[in-house]
Amino acid sequence: MAPMNPRVAVIGGGPAGLMAAEVLSQAGARVDLYDAMPSVGRKFLLAGKGGMNITHSEPAADFVGRYGARAEQVGAWLAQFDAAAVREWIHGLGIDTFVGSSGRVFPTDMKAAPLLRAWLHRLREAGVQFHMRHRWLGWRGEELVFASPEGEQLAQPDAVVLALGGGSWARLGSDGAWVPLLEEKAVAVAPLAPSNCGFDVDWSEHFSSRHAGDPLLTVAIESIGADGKPVRRKGQFVVTATGVEGSLIYALSAPLRDQIAKHGSTTIWLDLAPDFSEDRVYDEVTHPRGARSMSSHLQSRLGIKGVKSGLLRECLDKEAFADPARLAAAIKRLPVVLKRARPIDEAISSAGGVRFDALEPDTLMLRALPGVFVAGEMIDWEAPTGGYLLTACFASGRAAARGVLNWLPERPTCEGRDPR
Repeated sequence: MAPMNPRVAVIGGGPAGLMAAEVLSQAGARVDLYDAMPSVGRKFLLAGKGGMNITHSEPAADFVGRYGARAEQVGAWLAQFDAAAVREWIHGLGIDTFVGSSGRVFPTDMKAAPLLRAWLHRLREAGVQFHMRHRWLGWRGEELVFASPEGEQLAQPDAVVLALGGGSWARLGSDGAWVPLLEEKAVAVAPLAPSNCGFDVDWSEHFSSRHAGDPLLTVAIESIGADGKPVRRKGQFVVTATGVEGSLIYALSAPLRDQIAKHGSTTIWLDLAPDFSEDRVYDEVTHPRGARSMSSHLQSRLGIKGVKSGLLRECLDKEAFADPARLAAAIKRLPVVLKRARPIDEAISSAGGVRFDALEPDTLMLRALPGVFVAGEMIDWEAPTGGYLLTACFASGRAAARGVLNWLPERPTCEGRDPR
């Protein structure tokens, strides 16, 4: 039989690991949570600096669809802990929430720190032991090995939950250093790749020096989606010294990244006047302009100036810019070639990770390592920003913890084992 109070090690102090620790401790397990950083939740806190987007209020079917090719697998986690459950859980921590105009859900004060403080207080009250500056180095036999300020530390718990994050924001702890440790144990891992990322465009020095940092506040992008069909979205993004980034780019980034990996580059088409029809744009461009320059004419008739005007000159040759018909067509569909995704450490999140076929689907236990479970961005799924990443991390942490609790009664007792 299993020990009455099993000892479980949770490695990783992000949302998935903290949620796993909560479920396990509430079920009576003795939980030791290890993290390489001086404190937990560092990426969680940084993500909340601009307003802590916890989840999204859209209908469940649309919500699950945000996970693309992994909708079925992630949907199974969400069936047990969905967006409504996330809000209820936050309210249980004494934090109120509201739904913004975009449907995104935020804490009333828009801050991550009060939520994290309340959560950590609950975990400590439940008996969770935190071991900071403990970097996991793998296994020695059946024991976990950690590098700590006091030197090498060993632990041999009854079960392990790995929640080490993906490969983005290494300075906050998500550095992907776990990949070779699992591959050495014959665990199949899809290569980590940037997700919700910017892209390089190879601007000219003339354009980059004048417009890096300029926002495009009213624009639409057409691109090719993961299913090979055209996708059009309206929103905002920013021109950078190397290319493009921002919310509209991030929303389209997964298929764009995959197209670049397959073909070496990909193209997006910008609509610089999304509130005007093609006919209206053509009429305004071809309207007699007298002695005015074309740039002054576009500003007067269509409000195209600054970075939008710069983009037209950057992406069109002189002949096209001087041809009213070609210029009008370009205003509505300006091709921009994306050459490279930005490095993974600059990305908001990452794709890739432990493949689903390396997991027991109902428990998230590694097939190659009985008693070792995984959660969060370590697993091969991705999602856009908007609360979807965080919600799935919460839900996967709960799923992994339930997997531990279901598995423990099936293993021989190890009561009395010193986990340190």
